[in-house]
Amino acid sequence: MDMQAPAETVLTNARIVLEGEVVQGAVRMQGGEITDVSTATAMGEDMGGDLLIPGLIELHTDNLERHIQPRPQVDWPHDAAILAHDGELASVGITTVFDALRVGSIPDAKTGYGEYARRLASELMQLRGAGALRISHFLHLRAEVCSATLAEELDAFGPDDRVGIVSLMDHTPGQRQFADIDQLRAYVQGKRGLSDAEFEEHVTQLKALRETYGEAHEAATVAAAGRFGAVLASHDDTTAAHVATSAGYGIRLAEFPTTEEAARACHDHGIAVMMGAPNLIRGGSHSGNVAAQALAEADLLDIVSSDYVPSALLTSAFRLAVLWDDLPRAVATVTSTPARATGLSDRGRIAPGLKADMVRVSLLGDTPVIRAVWSHGRRVA
Repeated sequence: MDMQAPAETVLTNARIVLEGEVVQGAVRMQGGEITDVSTATAMGEDMGGDLLIPGLIELHTDNLERHIQPRPQVDWPHDAAILAHDGELASVGITTVFDALRVGSIPDAKTGYGEYARRLASELMQLRGAGALRISHFLHLRAEVCSATLAEELDAFGPDDRVGIVSLMDHTPGQRQFADIDQLRAYVQGKRGLSDAEFEEHVTQLKALRETYGEAHEAATVAAAGRFGAVLASHDDTTAAHVATSAGYGIRLAEFPTTEEAARACHDHGIAVMMGAPNLIRGGSHSGNVAAQALAEADLLDIVSSDYVPSALLTSAFRLAVLWDDLPRAVATVTSTPARATGLSDRGRIAPGLKADMVRVSLLGDTPVIRAVWSHGRRVA
């Protein structure tokens, strides 16, 4: 696939969503970058008064894992899965993604899970090097503390692997996301078909792994993030004490805090709060935790992630626009704020000198409809 951007493209008669305002005007792109944003009349491709927003930036999606294993025990060809994932994200307006890959395995045939991240990351980078991908890909390593092999799997990555985020994942039963064991039981037994006895064995195993490796694996994860030059994130903080521990590690990004107490403590410590778009759209968490809308209403929501439904990212931004009566603020939760949280100063806004990642959106009532997507100045959807 030829990824070279056109010499120059002008998008005119658009309602351009900038930081803090929406203006009627035109955007010029050349060489993969935005060269001018103007409110003057210009000749070019007529946007028909549609909205022009920055390309969406996704920090935590399990979508690639879903493509490589579309059903339990089904391993799909990885090149095909990566390309399908990349195309799907482009089609819903995501132009930068941090692909979430689990590191940390449990070698158990029934309740365990195997190592895959290093191989998949290499395959992803090979396709990127060949110019086969439509959008920008970085890695988000989800470091499972309750595992037997986390430290070794982290050691397989280095500074050249485009690891942008490393998140501390502690899924010890009875705390954080699964403080309610019955919620964990429903999730695991529904997903893996475990008997009651097998589920109890699984819980015992995870608690033993946390007891044996927990502190060492947390230290290894913090060190690895520093070695990669990656942002360190927390996951499922539930209490103010959890957040204080996160702040002590230097964490500045909190994924899916499970209570308003934790979200408020995050803001007290200068930690950005990210919540899932499905939670916002469904009106609550599938795990019974705090609703994203409640945090938005309390001004405790900074970033939205599509989590497990890529198309939800754009929809959630427009839900927030109605809730806050502020479209630029809502769009920022899926563009400029995640860019800043991960140190990407070259994207996330429509401004001269930044990457020409943009999405043309029209509205059917309050429902956004994507009309076109540009990545690095090249139309990809």
